[in-house]
Amino acid sequence: MSVDYVIADPVIASVAARAAIGTPGVVRLEPGLRGLVTAWTRAARQRWKGLDPAPADGVRVRTADGRVSVEIDLVTASADQAAAVGRAVQRAVGRFVTEQTGLVVDRVSVSIMDIEGR
Repeated sequence: MSVDYVIADPVIASVAARAAIGTPGVVRLEPGLRGLVTAWTRAARQRWKGLDPAPADGVRVRTADGRVSVEIDLVTASADQAAAVGRAVQRAVGRFVTEQTGLVVDRVSVSIMDIEGR
């Protein structure tokens, strides 16, 4: 007997957010305008269902045919090279989402929204 399961995009986004924020050099996730609209819609839908919204601001997920694309908006620390932090986030998110969900991560796009001094 074959069992199919579906992992909702907000859950995948929350897993990706956890991996990204745990990456050295990431100060915080920061959604752009599109991310704010997505986060507001997702939070409203989850609250309507009686669920606490999963923390995933700054993360957008698309799934198709069991493959995942993740877009992340974040702020890095000025003490770290932004490009290196972005690559580290790509690796961490791809690995953690696959470990936690079993889904194949096709692409992780990282947008550096700001670089902050500490």
